[in-house]
Amino acid sequence: MKALPPPSIRARLTLALLASSVLWIIAVAAAVWLTVHDEVDELLDDTLLAAAEGLRGPLSQLPAIGMAGSAESPETSASGRFAWQVVDHLAESGAQVVAASALAPAVPLRPVASGGFSDSDAWRVFGIPLTDGRRWLYVAQTHAERQEALAETALSAALATLAITLLAQVWLQAQIRHELRPLQRLAEHLADGDPEDPGAALGPAERRELQPVHRAIAELTRRLALRLERERAFTGHAAHSLRTPLAGIDAQLAVALRESPASLQPRLQRVRTAARRLHRVVSALLALFRSSAALHPQELDVADLIPRLAIEGLAFELPDHRMLTADADLLAAALLNLFDNSLRHGATTIHLSLPGSNILRVHDNGTGVSEGERERLQNALRGQVDTAGGGLGLLLVDLIARAHGGSLQLPAVEHGFAAELHLAARQPAA
Repeated sequence: MKALPPPSIRARLTLALLASSVLWIIAVAAAVWLTVHDEVDELLDDTLLAAAEGLRGPLSQLPAIGMAGSAESPETSASGRFAWQVVDHLAESGAQVVAASALAPAVPLRPVASGGFSDSDAWRVFGIPLTDGRRWLYVAQTHAERQEALAETALSAALATLAITLLAQVWLQAQIRHELRPLQRLAEHLADGDPEDPGAALGPAERRELQPVHRAIAELTRRLALRLERERAFTGHAAHSLRTPLAGIDAQLAVALRESPASLQPRLQRVRTAARRLHRVVSALLALFRSSAALHPQELDVADLIPRLAIEGLAFELPDHRMLTADADLLAAALLNLFDNSLRHGATTIHLSLPGSNILRVHDNGTGVSEGERERLQNALRGQVDTAGGGLGLLLVDLIARAHGGSLQLPAVEHGFAAELHLAARQPAA
């Protein structure tokens, strides 16, 4: 089952901000509703009061007698949202509407004379007596209108809050990206860093919160560099300590080959071949760990290296163009391991070529490996799978190529086995 990726800081902060924004909008809308409810009611009541005061004077001048007969029949619909009535409460037939606005109801808003504010099923009513004392002016507004005004006020406040919140969200998103950039730059610096480079440093932390991270990385890098230095020193010392005994073993085996009977010759020869192979591996280790701190690239002629690297039983085919730039000792160690690998796989001829800039190809006529095995070896060199069985020789060659800033590639070939040393272009040492 594929492991899920770890949660993203940016995504988590974004979700938290979104949730807090939604809650903020709801809270502000509720606060606005509670706050403006009474204010809007008071403002609308003041409007009714002002309207009544404004209408009281003109309507007091209307003739008290014959008004009902001369006035136009008022609207019977109660759908009007603002209306006024003049009601005669002393009429013989009871309270009677003697004058009204077009949208006022047909029945009196108040059957009994009363002043001030009151509420009916559909209206908010304010009453005030006219100057003759028998007629009353009632100014009213529907509850629907008042609720609509209240809803519009709350909606306007909520929309304003939403707009401000969205702008704040965009600004906070930009701030999150800006504040996370130091982490990205730190990751890029670490990806390009080399614990063995004494001049490499993270530099000052860009944020105070990153200071503990910088200190921890610096301490870890220091311990890693110290450990690598100790391992290199041990490996170099071990290789140097092994080389002298191996040379003595080879000398003794040469004497034994001359003095032993013919029946022992093949066995002794195999032992001597194995001892020489081990000697070449040790030499490669010494060259690698002596040169890893500082390479000495120079212009080299591949043909000049062959006499130093000649292995009994192998013939060499050299290219016309034979110049490349590399560290001579490391390149010699790499070729020794490749030649030894070819000899162990039954090769008799090795063809050397330079297919590209600073690329040296070694192609033998041995038994080679299957396509699946070649891919496994290449993946092992890339560090993508377990390197068990990949061969110490190829790993050493890959380390030498990496020391040059390149890599070891194993191209597919029809016959034999091929290895390409990709050496990064370097300026020769002055």
